[in-house]
Amino acid sequence: MARSSDVEYNTVHAQGNCSDAPGDLEGLSQPSYRENQDPNVTAKQIQLYYKNATSEVVAEHGVSREELDRLAPQIREITESMQQQRDAGELAYRDLPYQKQTVETITALAQKLQGKYDNLVILGIGGSALGSIALQTALNSPTYNFQDNAQRGGPRLFVIDNVDPAQFGALLEHLESQLDRTLFNVVSKSGRTAETASQFLTIVETLKTHLPDGKLTDHIIATTDPSSGTLRGIVEREGLTSLVVPDGVGGRFSVLSDVGLFGAAMCGIDIEQLLAGAADMDRRVQSADLFENPAAIYGAIQYALYQKGKPLSVMMPYSYQLKDLADWFRQLWAESLGKAVDVNGKEVHTGPTPINALGTTDQHSQVQLYREGPNDKVFTFLEVTDYGRDVVIGPAGPVEELSYLSQRSMTELINVEKQATEYALLQSQRPCLTIKFPHISPHTVGQFIYLFEVTTSYVGGLLNINAYDQPAVELGKEATFALMGHEKYQDLLKEIQATCQIDEDFVL
Repeated sequence: MARSSDVEYNTVHAQGNCSDAPGDLEGLSQPSYRENQDPNVTAKQIQLYYKNATSEVVAEHGVSREELDRLAPQIREITESMQQQRDAGELAYRDLPYQKQTVETITALAQKLQGKYDNLVILGIGGSALGSIALQTALNSPTYNFQDNAQRGGPRLFVIDNVDPAQFGALLEHLESQLDRTLFNVVSKSGRTAETASQFLTIVETLKTHLPDGKLTDHIIATTDPSSGTLRGIVEREGLTSLVVPDGVGGRFSVLSDVGLFGAAMCGIDIEQLLAGAADMDRRVQSADLFENPAAIYGAIQYALYQKGKPLSVMMPYSYQLKDLADWFRQLWAESLGKAVDVNGKEVHTGPTPINALGTTDQHSQVQLYREGPNDKVFTFLEVTDYGRDVVIGPAGPVEELSYLSQRSMTELINVEKQATEYALLQSQRPCLTIKFPHISPHTVGQFIYLFEVTTSYVGGLLNINAYDQPAVELGKEATFALMGHEKYQDLLKEIQATCQIDEDFVL
């Protein structure tokens, strides 16, 4: 690939990954950092490395410099358009990192409630839950809920994002004797979503039954629309403490609002640093220069490879802590980019399909397909330099064939495994990108969340679709209302019954 210099081409990207491993692929040279990059800043930033998704490495299965150059004017237009929308208040998610008053309000509420509850249960679904799950997994110990109160420093957290009766019933049974020390946070912009509404109604009845002298106001906090909707009406009638789902912020973009910040603050996560990380990334993704903007270059590569017959986008973190961020990304990508029509009303049926995997686990369950199956995927690895702790592998003793592992570290092993998997995929000409975390912290997680939210806006612009609505979700919601007997949907119920009637001739 022709380029003026490595410094220009590898702007704001991470250190090469395969280049650190033995048996380098030819051409996988150590990339250069921007020459004026402050090393103290770099040490705090996540970085993108994209060379292994280019034609220089994977030939026709990658994107060429010429293809990126052709997208550069369009990226500039999208960047300018997003800034105009932002100035007009139409991209509310872009300003969430700067909500000083929200941080103060949530911090004060969390401090007021500190020590009063042993359990926090978040009731929600989709964007009302996935962000909270991702923050908890990334930023608190995997054994957080098993720790005693002094170790945790906050309540145990349960996020219930389904209406599976076995799961929900088991939790209610577990909490029955602890209800006086349990706080429920119901998260729903409208209050009409069947799953969250059913959870909420059940919790209200449970509290009234088992705590007859207790007040709902002592055990329920609602996060909902600031001025209207079913749940807002309940808040006003019952006098519940409430937080807000900001106007103009869709659920999948809401994790950096009250929706995700309250649970995080209650569980000891530094929400100020989370937003500071997002603000840091905001400064990095405002450039209209494709090669200076990590959200733009990532989005352009995904778009270009989608156009070249790679509609599947696999995110594979090599960190248990980051696995639920990949799950959060899956909703963000799917709900934002899967659209039947473009902004002009033209039928397009477009959108990449997100897939989440976990390294090293899925090296043993999916990589066979990824290497030898259809070459229709783009891979994004999440790599961590410093896990915050390490484990030294035990001695091999007399087992000579395992001596290569003896006294090595698990940090070294997991990162070598990532390099080995990427090397194998590149041998099969599979395009790969890497997001590198210097460490996992509120600051770097905030950067990651904001990076992918803005990237989603770029890909939506390149696809010429509305990345902020979800019209296809509504019919399923309405069908649920009809099948559950909602009086306003009786005509739809008749259509469903005619369509979904079981034909016994096809039952085995």
